[in-house]
Amino acid sequence: MPMMLTRRSALIGGLVAAGTASLAACGGGSDSDSGSKSDSTTLKVWCWDPAFNIYAMQEAEKIYAEDHPDFKLEITEMAWDDVQQKLTTLAQSQDLDQLPDIFLMQNMAGQKNIVNYPDIFSDYADSGIDFSQFPEAVVSYSNYEDVQYGLPFDSGTAIGAWRTDFLEQAGYTIDDLTDITWSRFIEIGKVVKSQINKPMLSSQAGQSDLIMMMNQSAGSSLFTDDGTVHIKDNDTLKKCAEIYKQLVDEGILIEVNSWDEYVASFTSEQVVGTINGVWISGSIQTASDQSGKWAVTNVPSVDGVDGATNYTANGGSFWAISSTGNYDLAADFLKSTFAGSTEFYDNILPSSGAIANWIPAGDSDVYNQPVEFYGGQTVYADVVDFGSKVPTVTTGVYYYEGRDAVSAALTQIVGGANVDNALSDASDTTEFAMD
Repeated sequence: MPMMLTRRSALIGGLVAAGTASLAACGGGSDSDSGSKSDSTTLKVWCWDPAFNIYAMQEAEKIYAEDHPDFKLEITEMAWDDVQQKLTTLAQSQDLDQLPDIFLMQNMAGQKNIVNYPDIFSDYADSGIDFSQFPEAVVSYSNYEDVQYGLPFDSGTAIGAWRTDFLEQAGYTIDDLTDITWSRFIEIGKVVKSQINKPMLSSQAGQSDLIMMMNQSAGSSLFTDDGTVHIKDNDTLKKCAEIYKQLVDEGILIEVNSWDEYVASFTSEQVVGTINGVWISGSIQTASDQSGKWAVTNVPSVDGVDGATNYTANGGSFWAISSTGNYDLAADFLKSTFAGSTEFYDNILPSSGAIANWIPAGDSDVYNQPVEFYGGQTVYADVVDFGSKVPTVTTGVYYYEGRDAVSAALTQIVGGANVDNALSDASDTTEFAMD
């Protein structure tokens, strides 16, 4: 992917208004808050989730310290919402010395932050990292105008995870759910429902995760490359909405009211399985008594769409280097670990389930080990392969606004509203938010 020669953002000085009044500047703070950039062996990091992202950083620190004995990380646990609020505050107040060296950002928030707050980012032009070793689809989340501002970390690659014993009772195997279309999935779902009286999957009511995954699998987005809203006139999105409604109407998908109910629907055997980002595997495996009864495959493709695939994603995040951080050390640390060490990814996989976006990691012995919970399937290597095939789509600055509007439209459609009218309203709502 083409890169600019300067590592600092070419957009500095072009701060886009966020549409809200500037927040008060942060106070001077202590050294523990602001951090001294003079210590050339220490990096400050902001991220969330002790069992996942923080754990990964700690393991990366150990790997890097093998060749750099004085190296250390100072990691501040900070929920994603707090990271976003802190970044917004510092960008608007221009108190950029308060930034850490490295911070974690959700994939879908990447474009919005890069465009609105360019001052907080360094780009990766001088990092020496080979971004061709990551799936183009995940690299694109932190790429703006052919400049790379983030290093992909955790995989949001989608999987279909299914109870093989339930499928067998209805006369099917995991192969029958592999490389299929949604129309075929519905046919199978009807048979399964009639044979064992269980829906195939569940979804949280009022949330658009599944329809967004469908849409991306077909290479479609809510926005065009120039940022124009692409909702009401999006034939692929319309097909996805119609598929979702059919799944509900046929009783193949049940809607639940909360995240906890969603997880319980498959761990307590109310449904046959689920479709989501591979991170959902952690929740699936909490049902340890079901070990050996699950298998993983790709997702159904959208019928009648040229180029539609069986691959998509939901979620994920990337590491950003701040504009005021210790760039050389941060870049070398990330290059040597998250973008260069199979040992690192082998170490974090068993206990955290953190599947790499870094494609070479999938060739390691650890990634190719059979997973007992999934009936001896080499799940991790399979998912790395899935990730390399996910279509690249435009998220844009207003992705969350568009997604929320589509979620509201989906609720109306399930309730019987005209699909075209609901998506037209969603388009108007998104355009209003953009204005």
